[in-house]
Amino acid sequence: MLYQDYNSTIRDIFRQVEGVSQHGLEELYDKDIEEGIRSYSDALIAAGMVSKEDLINLVSQFLGYELQVGEVEEIDAETIQSISLETAHQYAVVPLYLSSGGIHLLASDPFNSGIIDDLTFALNQEIDLVVCDPDEVTRLLEKYYPKQESTLDDIFNGDGLDQFEGLDENQEGELADAANETPIIRFVNLVLQQAVRAKASDIHFEPFEEEFRIRYRVDGALYEMSPPPKSLSLPVISRIKVIADLNIAEHRIPQDGRIKMTIEGRAVDLRVSTLPTQFGESVVLRVLDKSAVNLSLDSLGLPEDVKGGIRGAVRRPNGIFIVTGPTGSGKTTTLYSALKEVNVMDTKLLTAEDPVEYEIEGIMQVPVNHQVGLDFARALRAFLRQDPDKIMVGEIRDIETARIAVQASLTGHVVLSTLHTNDAPGAVTRLVDMGLEPFLLSASLEFILAQRLVRKICTGCRSEFEPKKEMLDQLGITRKGIGDRKFYFGSGCEECSNSGYRGRTGLFEMIKVTDSFREMINSGAATLVLRQQAIEQGMRTLREDGLRSIFDGESTVEEVLKYT
Repeated sequence: MLYQDYNSTIRDIFRQVEGVSQHGLEELYDKDIEEGIRSYSDALIAAGMVSKEDLINLVSQFLGYELQVGEVEEIDAETIQSISLETAHQYAVVPLYLSSGGIHLLASDPFNSGIIDDLTFALNQEIDLVVCDPDEVTRLLEKYYPKQESTLDDIFNGDGLDQFEGLDENQEGELADAANETPIIRFVNLVLQQAVRAKASDIHFEPFEEEFRIRYRVDGALYEMSPPPKSLSLPVISRIKVIADLNIAEHRIPQDGRIKMTIEGRAVDLRVSTLPTQFGESVVLRVLDKSAVNLSLDSLGLPEDVKGGIRGAVRRPNGIFIVTGPTGSGKTTTLYSALKEVNVMDTKLLTAEDPVEYEIEGIMQVPVNHQVGLDFARALRAFLRQDPDKIMVGEIRDIETARIAVQASLTGHVVLSTLHTNDAPGAVTRLVDMGLEPFLLSASLEFILAQRLVRKICTGCRSEFEPKKEMLDQLGITRKGIGDRKFYFGSGCEECSNSGYRGRTGLFEMIKVTDSFREMINSGAATLVLRQQAIEQGMRTLREDGLRSIFDGESTVEEVLKYT
C-alpha cells in the first residue's frame, strides 16, 4: 500500500498541482477508503488522476529529497555493509550509495523523519533519504538483506545467559549495563517486531517466581510466545524502562511512559505502564500503530444507519455525544473517526485525553496531567476560552466534568465523550447518579452510542455449520425464526494462526435523543423504562446487532454471547 498513513499530506501535495480538479480531489477524499484496503495515494492512482511514477515524483519534490527512478541494478558490497541487517529491516531502508556527505538511503516511508534522526545518531553519519517505489525497497531488502527468523540462541550467539544470573534490582549501574547489552537490545527489538507484525494491541511482560512470560493481545485474545529464561526478566524490563525514559532504579511504585520508534519502517508509538509485583515489575506496552488502525467511520464496520447517526450528531451546532462500553471496546477510535469527519479548515477542534493515543493533524490535543492538577474538568473549562467548535473529553468521570460539558453544549459547542456503562440507556442513569440534574441532561444530550468489539471469522477458513437447539435458545431465537440463514465458524488455518478469527468488528446500539425520550429523562425514568422507550423508537439492541453480525457471516455465536 502506497503511503498509507499520509492521506492528508498527499491531499495537500495535490492541492498545489496545476490542472488537477480540486472538486475531484475532495470528492475522492470523502469516498470510502474501505477497511484500510487502500490509501488515498492508491485511490488517486486507481481513479486515473495520477500514475504511480508521477505520484512518487511529486512526493520527492514536496519533501526535497533525491528521486530514484526505476529498478536499481546493483549496489556495491561496501555500501551494503554500511548498515546491518537488523537496521535495514527495522527502518525499511536500503543504502543506495556512499558519498562524502554520508549515506544515501532508499526509504519505504520517506515521510518518517525519525529515520534520519535515529540513524544519524546510531551510525554517526549524515543521512540522506532517497524517494523511490516502496515495492523496490522491499525487493532490495529481500535481495541484499535476506531475513532469517532469529531465535533466542541466535541472539545470544554463544554469549550465554550466565551474565544475567543473579542481577540485583537495587544495583542501578549493573541494570543499566545489562539493559544496553547488544543481545538484550536485539531480543527486545525482536519481541516488538513480532508484535507489530501480528497486529497486537498490547504486549505483556510478566515475571513469575519460576518463569518470565511474554504475551501478545491480538483481536482481544492473549497469545503466549515461547517463554524466555527467567534470568532475562530484569534486563529486558530494564531495557524497556531505559527506552521509555523511566526511572530504572524505581521498583516500588507504578510508572507510565511512552516510546516512539520505527518498527519495520513504520513509526509506532508504545504506551508503557509498569506495575510492581511480588516477583518483579510487570510491564504492559499498548501498541499505537496508526497503520493498523484506519481512523475513518467507513472502515469501522458500522451499519449504515449508525454511521449516518454519528455523522449527523458530530455535524450538529451543539449537544452532547456519548459513546459507552467497557475498556478496549473501541470507544476512542469511534470518537477520533467522528472528529476526522469535521476536521476541516473552518472548524476548531480540541481534545483532552488521558493520554493522547493518536496524534491527528489539525486537532489541538491536550494530555491531562493529574500531578499538576490538569484534569478533564480543568482542561474543559480552559477549552471554553479557546473558541472551539467541537470538543472531545476522554471520559466524563465526575460531576464537575459533566456540568462543564453541559454548559459547553448549551453555549453552542458539540461535546464528545465516553462513559463506562453496559448499554446506551445506562448512560443517562449514570450521569444522573453522578449528580447531574435531569433537566440539564435532557436539554443537552443528543446522541448515545454503546459498542462492543467481537472477533471476525477468518475468511480463509470460514465454514458452515448447523447450530444446536441449546445455542439457538441462548440467542433467544427459534429454528423457524432463522429461516434459511447460514451460521459460520472458523476452522483454523495458517492465515489466522489456527484461531479461526482474524480482525475485529463492532456491535452497536444507538439512541437519537427525541422529544419523548427527553421527557422520560426529565421525569427520572429508570434504565429499563428508558431502554423500552429507545426500542420503541427504533433502537436495535447490542444482542440484535450481534444477530446481524452472525447472519452476515462476520462473527460467531460464541463471540456474540460472550460480549452481549
